[in-house]
Amino acid sequence: MRKTVVIICDGQFPKSEYPRYLIRTADFLVCCDGALRKFIRNSKGIFGAERLPDLVIGDMDTLPVSWQKKYADIIIRETEQEHNDQTKAVRWVLGNIPDIDYIYILGSTGGRADHTIGNLSLLMEYTRMFDLGEITIEAVTDEGTAFAVNDTTEFDCGIGRQVSIFSPDNSLNIRSEGLEYQTEGVIFDNWWKATLNKAVRDNVRLEFSHRSMALIILD
Repeated sequence: MRKTVVIICDGQFPKSEYPRYLIRTADFLVCCDGALRKFIRNSKGIFGAERLPDLVIGDMDTLPVSWQKKYADIIIRETEQEHNDQTKAVRWVLGNIPDIDYIYILGSTGGRADHTIGNLSLLMEYTRMFDLGEITIEAVTDEGTAFAVNDTTEFDCGIGRQVSIFSPDNSLNIRSEGLEYQTEGVIFDNWWKATLNKAVRDNVRLEFSHRSMALIILD
């Protein structure tokens, strides 16, 4: 049986059923800093009764002092400013919870556009920051799912699903199978270059010219 961890960031709290299902069925729940308030406010609608997460982590800059005192027994304060709270949560989970199969990050989008772009791009950074092995990290929103890959990959998505590919590596060439528009020859020198594609079969294969990083967003 797969073991899942859900990390909830302080962006848009999910309203649709799939991300709320992930919260309801998670083996371990982590809130980043100020997301604790949103989690508690929505917990009754998800679980049928108000409940707390297993852990709250961050620099506590967006959580009132009164809340910090009230929930001190589940709070880990990480004051270093080299990384954001999402990354601190991922780092803590990878270092402290064994046998994880999936980490789902919710609430990483919405609100400020710079936070959204930064949080999603960090998925690519995690592929080289951490030894993930077989662990899958996905950012799940009401609109879709994002995940990062660092080499040739295959994934199931279903016919007709919208697929967008982003990469910071303009030397990377990606040959695709299963997409309506071939990505081979696309130069990743701007964000839009391989967006708004569509799966024409259930399985999509992306063949990398060399080991690198790419972000996949599915609707």
